Amino acid sequence: MKLKGLIYICLLPLFLWSCGDDKTQFEKDIEKIENYLRDNNITATRDDSGIFYTIDVEGTGDNPSPFATVIIKYKGQLLETGTVFDQTVGNQTAQFALVNTIRGFQIGTTLLKRGGKGTFYIPSGLGYGRFGEGNDIPGNAALIFEIELIDFQN
Repeated sequence: MKLKGLIYICLLPLFLWSCGDDKTQFEKDIEKIENYLRDNNITATRDDSGIFYTIDVEGTGDNPSPFATVIIKYKGQLLETGTVFDQTVGNQTAQFALVNTIRGFQIGTTLLKRGGKGTFYIPSGLGYGRFGEGNDIPGNAALIFEIELIDFQN
């Protein structure tokens, strides 16, 4: 009888966990993003990766590769609260290798052409994931990035 009781005690957490929300975090993020887009009357395209985007200025020429070094202007904010957690200011630009950024930022930037501007709605798994980043970005935070691609070197 003791062994049977031990088995029940060991299985109880698994049972309780399985009774919870059946949606994955990715599905929850997609739902949040779709609701945000609908509530704000934004028509966006969904990339195969799961990010949604609008291209506000088309730009010209080629797109950067995921390994490019880019010069950009950008603003990053939390989808749910609109809180800006990072941005370039005025005429300030940032330069860095795309491989050193979160996956959603890489994907979004490679959809732009030189001089192009876009807005990207990024699920948390393509952002900072379940742990977040520092005090400004909580875990499982869907993100919005406005990006202007000034120049790049592939």
